[in-house]
Amino acid sequence: MEIKVRNIEKSYRSGTGRRKKILQGLDLDAAGGECIGIAGKNGCGKSTLLSVLAGVQKADAGSFLMDGTELFSRPRDLSRNVGLVPQAPALMDELSALDNLLMWYPKRDIIKELDSGVLGMLGIGDFLRTRVRNLSGGMKKRLSIGCVMHTMPPVLLLDEPCAALDLECRENILGYVRDYVSKGGLAVLTSHDPMELEICTRHYIMKDGRLSPYSYDGDVTKLVSSL
Repeated sequence: MEIKVRNIEKSYRSGTGRRKKILQGLDLDAAGGECIGIAGKNGCGKSTLLSVLAGVQKADAGSFLMDGTELFSRPRDLSRNVGLVPQAPALMDELSALDNLLMWYPKRDIIKELDSGVLGMLGIGDFLRTRVRNLSGGMKKRLSIGCVMHTMPPVLLLDEPCAALDLECRENILGYVRDYVSKGGLAVLTSHDPMELEICTRHYIMKDGRLSPYSYDGDVTKLVSSL
């Protein structure tokens, strides 16, 4: 599986009425079995890029091809093939973890996935009956990933997946991402976190609305100075 992102443009209207370009002719090529890490300053457009690729926001221009098929013009194919895990989990706080899952999975599939699939790997069975409002940040993030994986998308987009989580939660989530990639999935994540960047097979810096390849050697100070 290969994706080709070409000439993505996205702008917003500012408070003065002028339009500010966030993404400017952005390109990206990637394939299954890769984990792409994107670093950049706050407000540079990292989250916007992921939401555009997931179809949450519409690009002003550009194309997103998977194995030659244009996904932007095929919303159903896009939603089936691309999953987005945002920074703030999009969950129903008043419902239990199980009830949130039932919004995405048939009950029989939940049982199967808890036994030998993605939900079991994420440890969601440990808090299945707990209301979301009572879950820890790490539990919410794992549940959010579990909901996104209901279609088993070949492309998984993660916006700072381990931000503000403790070490054990980070290990659980990154362990899942490593397993996902090892089975042929393509993960694209935004991050400044050394643990997250270390699992990435390629790295990019986002600046001025474009992506530039970056050779990450574990030196976070050097990375930050390059942003």
